[in-house]
Amino acid sequence: MIIKQIESDTDKKSIARTILEALPDWFGIPEATEEYIADSKSKPFFCAYDGDTPVGFLYLKETGRHTVELAVMGVLKEYHRHGVGRSLFLKAKAEARRLGYSFIQVKTVQMGKYTIYDNTNCFYISLGFKELEVFPTLWDECNPCQIYIMAI
Repeated sequence: MIIKQIESDTDKKSIARTILEALPDWFGIPEATEEYIADSKSKPFFCAYDGDTPVGFLYLKETGRHTVELAVMGVLKEYHRHGVGRSLFLKAKAEARRLGYSFIQVKTVQMGKYTIYDNTNCFYISLGFKELEVFPTLWDECNPCQIYIMAI
């Protein structure tokens, strides 16, 4: 597995589209998926490759002077639990540190709402994220938004 930082906005969009469209359980709202793809432009973007094939990506987005957000992460389902997400995160965290950020945050659906997101929550906790706050209606009442944070 090789992790590369991607500079080309065209490549970012292509990678994001390919992977997000393969993950409808997590990215099943077309409008939101299109927003994630479009928003990848000009962001620190990392891709995991198995040979020449992209199998996962993430990108960061500044949310404040001292804080960056893991805005979106997608790893093909057959590569879950193989260290791809962790490797992507560690590269992105190192870049956030290099860029001078003090904190990194991530948003997901609150633990206990859906099993598939419970696994996502456990993944972020395993990386060292700590619960910051839940916004019950940020997205909608069926998807309470859990925010995790980590000092870099």
